[in-house]
Amino acid sequence: MSYILRYFDGIGISEATRLLLTAANVEWTEEHPEWPQEKANQPYGRMPVLIEKAVDGETDFVICESGSIERYLARKYGFIPADLKQAALQEQLRDLMFDVNHALAGRLSSKCKEDRVESEKKFEDLLALVIKEQTKLITSNDNSGHLFGDSLSYADIVLYGFYKNLLQSVVVLLPDVADIVRTMLTPEVLNLISAVESDPKVVKHTSKGNSLARAAAIE
Repeated sequence: MSYILRYFDGIGISEATRLLLTAANVEWTEEHPEWPQEKANQPYGRMPVLIEKAVDGETDFVICESGSIERYLARKYGFIPADLKQAALQEQLRDLMFDVNHALAGRLSSKCKEDRVESEKKFEDLLALVIKEQTKLITSNDNSGHLFGDSLSYADIVLYGFYKNLLQSVVVLLPDVADIVRTMLTPEVLNLISAVESDPKVVKHTSKGNSLARAAAIE
C-alpha cells in the first residue's frame, strides 16, 4: 500500500498529514498540481487530496479535506485512541487550532483598518486560548513532552504542524505573526515541539529544512 498527497508546494495545512504518513512508515510521495488549471480534476475542486494505492498500484481510495485525511490516517495507523471519548478530546484540540487559522484568513482578507484590527485581536485571543489549553494538557500529563499519553499522538502531530505553518509559512505574508507566536509560547509547548521534532518516527521528515524548535524559540 502506498499514498500520494496532492497539495500546494508549501507547508500550509498539510504538514500534519506529511507527519502522519512518515510516522506510519508507509511509502508516499507528494504531487503539486498546477492551480487553478487542475482544480476541476480534484475531488470537489479542493486540496489537499490523499490517494491510497493498493499493492497492485491501483487507486483504492481517494479523500480530500485536511481534517478528514488526518483522522483517517490517525485511526488507520493507531495515532488516535480507539476509545471514542479519548479520540474526541484530541480532535477537539485540532479543531480549536484550526479556528486560529480561520482567524488568520480573516485578517488576510480584511479590506479596511477596522476589520484588520478586529481580526488581529480575534487571532491573538484565540491563539492565547489554544496555548493555554495546550500548556494545561501537557502539565496534567506530567510534562512528558506529549499532550496525551507517553508516545507520539495525533494531537502532538497536529500541534507541530500548526506551529510550523505559523512560524515558517504564514510569516511570509504576515511577518509580525512570528513575534506574536514566540512571545506567547510557553516552555511546555516549546518542549513538546522539540520532542516531536526529534521523535524517531518522524525525524526523517522534520530534519528536512529549518528546525521549527529553533524558529519557535525567542533569540
